[in-house]
Amino acid sequence: MDESRPIFLQIAEQIENDIIDGVIAEGAQIPSTNEFAAFYRINPATALKGVTRLVDDGIVVKRRGIGMFVTEGARDRLVERRRADFSAEYLRPLIIEAEKLGITIDDLAALIRAERIAS
Repeated sequence: MDESRPIFLQIAEQIENDIIDGVIAEGAQIPSTNEFAAFYRINPATALKGVTRLVDDGIVVKRRGIGMFVTEGARDRLVERRRADFSAEYLRPLIIEAEKLGITIDDLAALIRAERIAS
């Protein structure tokens, strides 16, 4: 766990990552809030807050008396949202800084390709 970020956000993000990576399939049941609470040694209310965030976003649906399940189309919605977030959080600042340094878009693309090959 990352001490600098709220645990409930980290739980929600971990579930999202598992959905994107295919670890949790659409239609599959996610662990209960009590399971999250026991695993992370946190209050069940904290775990519920993370799961509720996903319910509010339409990623997970509660089936009364059964549990929480990943909705159909959740993976595509998550990928679409994260791509938009990626652009705003990483690409725009990168382009602004590159322009300040006189790095052209073509040079930036070449740097990205070179870094990808190196890793």
